[in-house]
Amino acid sequence: MEMIKAVPAAGARERFAAAAQAHTRSMYRAARTILDSDADAEDAVSEALLRAWQAFSRLKSEEALKGWLLKITVNCAREQRRKGGRVTYTDDLEPLAGSVEDGQYDGLWDAVLALPEDQRTAVVLFYYEDMTLAQIASVLGVAQGTVKSRLCRARGRLQEMLKEEL
Repeated sequence: MEMIKAVPAAGARERFAAAAQAHTRSMYRAARTILDSDADAEDAVSEALLRAWQAFSRLKSEEALKGWLLKITVNCAREQRRKGGRVTYTDDLEPLAGSVEDGQYDGLWDAVLALPEDQRTAVVLFYYEDMTLAQIASVLGVAQGTVKSRLCRARGRLQEMLKEEL
């Protein structure tokens, strides 16, 4: 038998809706750094919003809302990745011209997506979401020093990847 979860009061509905609308794009970017497809990232965001709504009444500080939503999203995306997500068989597909696999990057975002998952997530949270090292460490469940080293390694890789474009 499934437990019935506490649903926030009616006044909280509007606050949650506003927060969801304000942070959905950030949540999607965080999920997309972990998952390989847009559809999987959308599924992870949907699951994260459901879980966040169910736990919204337990949120202690509205200042921590963005980080809280991103942490839930990252956890949902990781869980989905462990379960396998969608499977796309590419054996019969022709490679796309200019694909990231050929070492040519159309821009910074393509290069960021080519980074290893741990570095990619740190880069997106730091540069695209303007989160502090402490906030990123909290979202990812790692030490601040780990976040710093992931960012440093990511910068080095990005520099190498984009060097040929300059």
